[in-house]
Amino acid sequence: MAHQKILVTGTAGFIGFHTARYLLNRGDEVWGYDNINDYYDVTLKHARLAELGIDINHVEYGKTINSFSGNNFHFVKGNLEDEELLNKVFKEQTFDGVIHLAAQAGVRYSLTNPHAYLKSNWEGFLNILEARRHYGNGHLVFASSSSVYGLNQNYPLAVGQSVDHPISLYAASKKSNELMAHCYSYLYGFPSTGLRFFTVYGPWGRPDMALFIFTKNILEGKPIEVYNEGKMIRDFTFVDDIVEGIVRVYDNAPEGNPLWDGKDPDPSTSCAPWRVFNIGNNNPVELLSYISAIEDVLGKKAEKILLPMQPGDVAATNADVAALEKAVGYRPTTGIQEGISKFIDWYRKFYKV
Repeated sequence: MAHQKILVTGTAGFIGFHTARYLLNRGDEVWGYDNINDYYDVTLKHARLAELGIDINHVEYGKTINSFSGNNFHFVKGNLEDEELLNKVFKEQTFDGVIHLAAQAGVRYSLTNPHAYLKSNWEGFLNILEARRHYGNGHLVFASSSSVYGLNQNYPLAVGQSVDHPISLYAASKKSNELMAHCYSYLYGFPSTGLRFFTVYGPWGRPDMALFIFTKNILEGKPIEVYNEGKMIRDFTFVDDIVEGIVRVYDNAPEGNPLWDGKDPDPSTSCAPWRVFNIGNNNPVELLSYISAIEDVLGKKAEKILLPMQPGDVAATNADVAALEKAVGYRPTTGIQEGISKFIDWYRKFYKV
């Protein structure tokens, strides 16, 4: 595939940063868009941008900053809900495609800050769709979430199953994004694909996620809070495997399923150029086993405070990724022990501990 000009939203974030770096390494021109909000420590976001060649001291809202690394990366600080700025960026650059990873993240945060999700995940996504409709080209790949499965316990979770019972506003916003994208793909004919991420972890990860919190507290000799008494099961997926899947999907835009039947509708495909996929490790691990792997790498035991399930959480996630494997040859390769070791190596170097 020829080198492309690609907009990646959320480039100061965990997955967006890794995706931008991957695309730059293969020779694409990448435009980053992020509001650098303070949902978690902004110094980590600044450090990610510095890795991409952006001097945070020169960043101003709405202003384009070019990478000092000469790596064909350009960055704009902006809000998704700023329709005027987003349209300006799209109109001036005419992107070959969009990988939309910016969003208000976090299940538990949605319980106490619901309006943040309305602005970013609904209004912001609508602005992305409208800008792509009027000024963009190519494939729109966007982040969904395994949380859309909600109360569904038919494991492993497959894209053809029900996602009609989400149990957090975050999950509801992600399901809404899938539906909104389908409308635009059907009405305006441009390809879009939603990716349901399953518990992503790895270097440069978010401080509000389990691996980061557990590593930090164990090293500092502090207890860790373990929900559902550690019996939760998660399909932990290493970030490099996630990014490989994102880019493979981006490079293979859907054309519409000619066999799709409105009398027996497949919820994961359409007659429109639209699809959704699970993207996970397909190897679920109990939380206590995950903690044990962290302890092994650190060489230090954790003091555990066992707590009940938290509101909005699900007991288990387990991805059926057969559809993604069939479509783009996706197969994760990073085991839990290897992935945790890579994270902890990064953590020790970054925080000098």
